[in-house]
Amino acid sequence: MPEVVVLDGGMGKELRRIGAPFGQPEWSALALMEQPPMVAQAHHNFVDAGADVLITNTYGVVPHHIGADRFESTGYELASLAGRIARDVADAAERDILVAGSLPPLFGSYRPERFDAEAAPSLWRVLFDALDPWVDLWLGETIGGLAEFEVLAKLVAGDDRPFWAAFALSDELHEGRARLRTGVGVNAIAVAAGEVCAAVLFNCSQPEVITAAIPELAKALREQGSSTRFGAYANAFAAGVVEDGAYASNERTLERRSDLTPDRYAGFARRWIEDGATIVGGCCDIYPAHIGMLRSLVDSF
Repeated sequence: MPEVVVLDGGMGKELRRIGAPFGQPEWSALALMEQPPMVAQAHHNFVDAGADVLITNTYGVVPHHIGADRFESTGYELASLAGRIARDVADAAERDILVAGSLPPLFGSYRPERFDAEAAPSLWRVLFDALDPWVDLWLGETIGGLAEFEVLAKLVAGDDRPFWAAFALSDELHEGRARLRTGVGVNAIAVAAGEVCAAVLFNCSQPEVITAAIPELAKALREQGSSTRFGAYANAFAAGVVEDGAYASNERTLERRSDLTPDRYAGFARRWIEDGATIVGGCCDIYPAHIGMLRSLVDSF
């Protein structure tokens, strides 16, 4: 069986859990701005739990979260700091840890209709250039549509480091099948990303929906003859919160569903691995305790 890689968990909520500055609209960027050592502590917590990959704390370092003026004046500096913190923690570990450079949604999570293909390249370029000295691979996170993916793919084209693309799925299945909020199905994701990416992932989505999507992704990649790795890192938000209009980016912090214990989350991950996933981790409200269970699960195979 191929080696399974364990990603870290949700940085924003881990920062809140340990008492770091945290809030809307800055999200996880607030700790980066006000108390960087706590960002390092959060990374250490995930390494200690068993993560093989640390994702840079750049998810909130975009104009949507910190404002256009602050991004223009300090975006590069903040992203560079996030990269250096992750690199330092990784290098201090007693085992090999990779650092993934997070290239997050620029115009709000779960809002693919807001994507601006003309504005995006220069904004992502700030993060790319700032993270360049520190990272081992690139990770496009919470990708909402194929237009967004295509711009990201062009950004990293020519760089010799792996590109992992993580797509966010709708909370609802359509006739039993997973899809993006743009309506794009899993097969189209595999066709678009399978030959471009070193890994295709699903993130910041319901674990139940991911569980439906993983076998379909595996089949689609297999039919293409692609050897691209795949996997997932889910969130622990309540189902339907985004679709029912209760979610408002930068205005409300979603709370976790109480049933997604570390043991139950590992049960979902077991299904993903059995279906061929070789990368598993956690997104929002998935904590070091969950990552520790994933580490134990992976080590048991």
